Amino acid sequence: LARSAFHSSMHYRSATIFGAPELVEDYDAKLDALRVITEHTMPGRWDELREPHKREVTMTGVIRLDIQAASSKVSDAMPADEEEDYDIPVWAGVLPLASAFTELCADDRVLPGVEPSAAMRRLQGRKL
Repeated sequence: LARSAFHSSMHYRSATIFGAPELVEDYDAKLDALRVITEHTMPGRWDELREPHKREVTMTGVIRLDIQAASSKVSDAMPADEEEDYDIPVWAGVLPLASAFTELCADDRVLPGVEPSAAMRRLQGRKL
């Protein structure tokens, strides 16, 4: 939120990767990749869940990408106004946007007495 529309911007994180994607066909490699993805997004959850059915793994596509080149950009600074604009009586600064897990909401078919695990409770309020 700068003093001019021209200098107003957004904080961002962006990555561009280049490489040749390859469909993972090996069952064990797919299963391992799915475990890694699950644990990255929901730490501790994989061990709480039933084992995936073979058909679930078979029908799920997993892509491997050997990264040949990558670049990233991060914008997290205050707006950079023109020097003469700093004398304008207009508020400038940052209005952060936060993404976070909020509160767990139980499925209406959760069995009586079954509570969220410690791993799931730890995710509540976690910023993404």
